[in-house]
Amino acid sequence: MPHIAQLSPHVADLIAAGEVVERPASVVKELTENAIDAGAHSVTVEIQNGGMTLIRVTDDGCGIAPEECGTAFLRHATSKIRTEHDLEAIGTLGFRGEALAAVASVSRLELLTRRETDPLGTALGLEGGVVLGQEEAGCPQGTTMLVRDLFYNTPARLKFMKKDAAEGAACLAAVQRQALAHPEVAFKFIRDGKQELLTPGDGRLHSALYAVLGRDLALGFVPVEGSGEDMAVSGFVSLPTCCRGTRGYQFFFVNGRYVKSKSMTAALEQAYANQRMVGKFPGCVLHLTVKLNQVDVNVHPTKQEVKFGAERQVFSTVHYAVLAALGADKSRPAATVGGLASAAEQGRQTFLPLHDVATPKAPVSRPKTPELPARGPAPVPPPAPAPVPTPSRPAAPPRTAAAEKPLNAPATLPKAEVQRPVEPAVSAEPIPVREPVSPPPPPLLEEDVQELPWHIAGELFHTYIMVEQGDKVLLIDKHAAHERMNFDRMRAEDYSPMSQILLSPVVFTPAPEEHALLLEHLEELDRVGFEVEDFGGGSLAVRSIPDYLEMGDIESALTEIAGKLALTGATGLRERRDEILHTMACKAAIKGGWQSAPQELERAAQAVMAGEVKYCPHGRPVAVELTRTELEKQFKRRT
Repeated sequence: MPHIAQLSPHVADLIAAGEVVERPASVVKELTENAIDAGAHSVTVEIQNGGMTLIRVTDDGCGIAPEECGTAFLRHATSKIRTEHDLEAIGTLGFRGEALAAVASVSRLELLTRRETDPLGTALGLEGGVVLGQEEAGCPQGTTMLVRDLFYNTPARLKFMKKDAAEGAACLAAVQRQALAHPEVAFKFIRDGKQELLTPGDGRLHSALYAVLGRDLALGFVPVEGSGEDMAVSGFVSLPTCCRGTRGYQFFFVNGRYVKSKSMTAALEQAYANQRMVGKFPGCVLHLTVKLNQVDVNVHPTKQEVKFGAERQVFSTVHYAVLAALGADKSRPAATVGGLASAAEQGRQTFLPLHDVATPKAPVSRPKTPELPARGPAPVPPPAPAPVPTPSRPAAPPRTAAAEKPLNAPATLPKAEVQRPVEPAVSAEPIPVREPVSPPPPPLLEEDVQELPWHIAGELFHTYIMVEQGDKVLLIDKHAAHERMNFDRMRAEDYSPMSQILLSPVVFTPAPEEHALLLEHLEELDRVGFEVEDFGGGSLAVRSIPDYLEMGDIESALTEIAGKLALTGATGLRERRDEILHTMACKAAIKGGWQSAPQELERAAQAVMAGEVKYCPHGRPVAVELTRTELEKQFKRRT
């Protein structure tokens, strides 16, 4: 058995640093929290190469006394608490006394600080946690922390770092959260010499929200005010029409600290019950204020997880405050005729992605391939008292000449050019469609219904294909079937998507986490036809898209992909690619409610009846069946 020995201070510091300093964003978080605790009114964060080579955090806070500069970098050295009773009511962001020691142990660090009463400041240098020297220096009031060569002495950690763009996006997200937590502090973020964030620091949360999330998103939020027993909640929540396909726009703060709380998340989303679309999530910036002794922030090294003394009370306070805010808002989404309404016309009623309020971008036209879906006209509206007349359709689409051939006809048939139905004054590009063929003659077994001849009997609601086979009728969800067909085709090893170059790039601003995930997986996006690059300021520029994707679906497709990448986490390349293809297959599939050409219905039915398609990529069945016996029982023909 190995002998028990005490670890050296250096190794112990590295282990402690691993709990606190996970990536450059962790350093930014800890240093900005120290600046806020020091009473700063303005904080500037500057990084280079994603924060790996340089992180500089400058504040105008109270500064550090010269005789305490060296002590500040010792483990468990802090000015926030003194006795064990202080742990019962923590009102500062930092209190463990581990942040500076952890950062210094894995970097080359320089400190420059001066108090208001001191004529000169202090300069201190450290390397790997060891003090190299201290001297007087001229500097403004406040503190500057300069961190260089992060993880230079722990090369094993470097291989877990992501690309500079992704690490830089995470640093920006950390600053954005602090800006939303403390609107009274002016934050500036500079990446590689370019300013990407500037908040006014006027103490108004809406000003910080406007600066961090952008004008269009800010217009879609309404104020929240509420209180319960010994607690209060304030902030902003998005209108039901502004819910997104991700939780990336949910920001919760407790006593000025950014937290992740399942109770607060559940309270928020339950307030939107029956008011939002399935799969959409509300956004929020909610500040909860509770008594200091009613929340425990000392449950995790990063301090992002907290425990409440009255969990149910927290849920009720948040839930009913959000309900009241949604009930008090009487606005409705603005109607648009002939195009998008301007942001001024829509007011608070909804928000638009940045690229939607600009001049529409027209993609470069490219030839369509037979395998890619043809786009149909807009969905047919539901029946109304005076419905718009539509062209009549036969109950059963006429079979082609190929389909009328004997069952033992050769499988190879000539291609036909088929024009998809279109709306007036809108042209549709013809696509070549291979006519489907009925299966070969089956053996005459009574139980082998799958091999019996079949034919399409019609279509319901422009969504479900009715197929008659023997004594059964199958209802096929054409969207789900086509989605599976697309997915299987895209997943094939030899699949190579066609990409169309946009005349002007589409620029949009995703949530910070989505921004980082998309930048981290640029190569995988390129494999499915996207050319995406960092546009700065938390925005992305899309220069090429798959040729089957419509312009209006660009942001929703990439947002959905980011959400799936977040769920797959560190899984293999194949799993992540499958999640991306799930989204692309869905976007490329014909939609329920579309008027589809008979040949499209035939293709989908052929794939289902041949057993090639059974479930959509999300696990939903693509077909259900109804027997003749069950149908006749409904009409009392049988008992």
